[in-house]
Amino acid sequence: MIELVEAIDSRAVRNKNNVLALYDLMINQKRSEEATAKFVSPSYIQHNPLIPDGSVALGQFFAKVTRERARVRVVVHRIIAVGDYVWAHLNFLNLFNDDPDSNPRQSGKGGERCRPARSWSSLETGGLAHEAPRLPGQVIAGAAYDSLPRGR
Repeated sequence: MIELVEAIDSRAVRNKNNVLALYDLMINQKRSEEATAKFVSPSYIQHNPLIPDGSVALGQFFAKVTRERARVRVVVHRIIAVGDYVWAHLNFLNLFNDDPDSNPRQSGKGGERCRPARSWSSLETGGLAHEAPRLPGQVIAGAAYDSLPRGR
């Protein structure tokens, strides 16, 4: 993983660590509701129109996913942190099926592609508060994302 963060920027370091811990606990360790209660603000604004706003809704969504998909995991490739903002380039693997051959990078076969996610996250007092919307017209997992930000 490539990390870009200025070591003397204590907020950036804390926020980067919180985002990494959130993804790991929520997806890889399959403790979604615990993760969102610990790291996500109750007023969290979700970028995905398929998931309601709020930390509880996010935890419930990923709890269902991790119960249904034993092989689901997240791999963080790059993370950039500056002050209250964190940008992460990551892939959700086996998000929509549990086929061990669904990652074409590992298997050389077709199947479900890695789901890329890239988002800015504004953090306030260490809690994830907002994920920015996708680029206009960008399609991830079959859902088109609106170009207008929700909330702030």
